[in-house]
Amino acid sequence: MEFLYLDEVDSTNLYGKRNLEKLEDKTVIVAGSQTAGRGRLNRSWLDLGEGNLYVSIILKPASIFDEKFANLTQYLSLVICKLIESYGLKPEIKWPNDVLINGKKIAGILSETVMQGNNFKGLVLGFGINISAKQEDVQKVVDKQATSLSIELGKQVDGTEFLKRLINLFFQDYNKFLERGFEFIKHEYLLRANFLDKEICVKGFNNTQTGIAKSVTDNGALILEKDNERFVLTIGDIL
Repeated sequence: MEFLYLDEVDSTNLYGKRNLEKLEDKTVIVAGSQTAGRGRLNRSWLDLGEGNLYVSIILKPASIFDEKFANLTQYLSLVICKLIESYGLKPEIKWPNDVLINGKKIAGILSETVMQGNNFKGLVLGFGINISAKQEDVQKVVDKQATSLSIELGKQVDGTEFLKRLINLFFQDYNKFLERGFEFIKHEYLLRANFLDKEICVKGFNNTQTGIAKSVTDNGALILEKDNERFVLTIGDIL
């Protein structure tokens, strides 16, 4: 794999999409800062300063799109959890792929697929992880609580070392995941899920759905139950 370091960029995902044709498979784009970082459902991802991670991975696993590729964000959320656990912390996953510690968000993930007609050109798997942000930095995230690895550990963490370990861990089982999809990680994903058996509200692009979160399907979709009816949601964010 190749690492591409940028001092500043609008967003690593946008850069990856613009330059997808000339970037090799498994290229890791790392930015010192982002001016227009983005999260899921068109939300922004705030740049909380130097030492935090703003990264996108270029992936070109096939010439034809496979539904399993959509679950790569959930695979990455599990990988991030496993690495954070090695620091002695207990992260959780909020469906579909947010990573939290003590109920506070530490990482967000956004995958974007690039198609040319019916041809799958690749995808850009982007993520932001708060590594070195201080308490006064995370307070800028006014709409929801946030934290960083350094805050939770009470000491500074080397972001470069964290990223290298993360990328190695990501590709360790990457091919196995591509073969089996979400079912390959379902058990471990559910062990870290913080939403099960709770009444939740899920916001999609144009609507919201409430109910009790019962489980996830073998494809990573959320199963909600309300008034003895079950609903399967493939996209959305838990409010």
